[in-house]
Amino acid sequence: ASDLILTDGCGVVMRILGELIADPEPTLDDKTIRRMAAPLLTPDLAEMLRRDLTLDFSFVRPGIGRFRANLHFQRGTLGVTLRVLPDRVPTLESLRLPKMLSRLADKKKGLILVTGSAGSGKTSTLAALIGLINRRHPHHIVTIEDPIEYRHLNERSVVEQIEVGRDAHSFAGALRSILRQSPDVILLGEIRDTETMSAAITAAETGHLVLATLHTNDAVRAVGRVVDGFPADQQNQIRQQLSLGLAAVIAQQLVPAAEGNERYPAVEVLMSNHAVSNLIRKGEDHMLRSQLSLGRAEGMIMMEESLGDLVRDGKVTPEVAYSHSSRPDELRRYLQR
Repeated sequence: ASDLILTDGCGVVMRILGELIADPEPTLDDKTIRRMAAPLLTPDLAEMLRRDLTLDFSFVRPGIGRFRANLHFQRGTLGVTLRVLPDRVPTLESLRLPKMLSRLADKKKGLILVTGSAGSGKTSTLAALIGLINRRHPHHIVTIEDPIEYRHLNERSVVEQIEVGRDAHSFAGALRSILRQSPDVILLGEIRDTETMSAAITAAETGHLVLATLHTNDAVRAVGRVVDGFPADQQNQIRQQLSLGLAAVIAQQLVPAAEGNERYPAVEVLMSNHAVSNLIRKGEDHMLRSQLSLGRAEGMIMMEESLGDLVRDGKVTPEVAYSHSSRPDELRRYLQR
C-alpha cells in the first residue's frame, strides 16, 4: 500500500496501485484515531495542529520506514493520512522515465515544471532529477518542501533541504531567503501562490535552475495555468518572463499495467526553444501542441505517443490507454500508423 487513510466511522482504508481498498473491520472512531496519532506528535507539532487545524510532516519508524503524515479535521473528528516514503532517491531508470530527461540535469538555468494530478509521481521525478544533478555537477542545491520526502546526501553537490513549518514559515519566504545563499539549483516542492511563482520565474530568468510542480494534466496547459494565476494587469509581464525563463514542462500520469501489480509512467514533454518562446510571449498557447510533434529531435514527446508506445510494447492495454488519453482520436491515429 502507498497510502493509509484513517477516518471516523469506517475501517482502515489503503491505496494500492492507485485504487482504494477498505478493510471494514474494525471500525475506527475519533478517540481511537487520536490515540493512534498521539505518539507521532511532538509538543510543537501538536500546537501547530491546534492552531492550523491541519498538519503535514514526515517521520521515521526504525526498522519499518519513513512516512509522510497529514492530520486534519472533518466533521469535528481527526483524520490521518499516511504515505510510505522510499528509503532511496529514485533514478530516472528506476521510475521508467525517458532517458532524454537526463539532459535536463545539465541545464544551467531555467524553470522546469513537472505537472500531473495528485499521485502521478511528480515528487519522485523531481527527486530523480535532483539526484542526477547531485551526481553529475558540483552545485549548491537547495530544496524547499512540505514535508521533506526524499533525503539527499551530498555527492558532487552540496544539498540543503528546507522543510516549511520547521525551517521556514512559507515557500515564498524560504525562496526569498535562499536567493541570498548563492544557490545554483532550487527545488520547490509546491507553488501555492503567485508570490512564489513570480519569484521562481524571476530566479530562473536570472541564472538559477528552478524545478517545481504544478497540477495540470498536460504540458501545454501548464503555461496557461501559470499565466492565469496572476491578475490581468500582470499577465503580459509574466508571459515575457516565462518566454525567457521556461526550460521544460514534463506532464505525467501513472497507467496500470496490462499484467501484474505495476504502473507505468506516460509522459508529455515540452522543451523550450525559439519557436516555443515566441508562442508563449505572444500568448498563442494553442499553437504549442504543434511544437510537440515538430520537436521530437529536441526531446519533445506527446502524451498520446507515450501511451501508444506503452500499448505497442504490451505494457498496458489499449482500453486503459484510451481511458488515460484526453485526445483519443490522436492516440488512435498513432496506433494505426
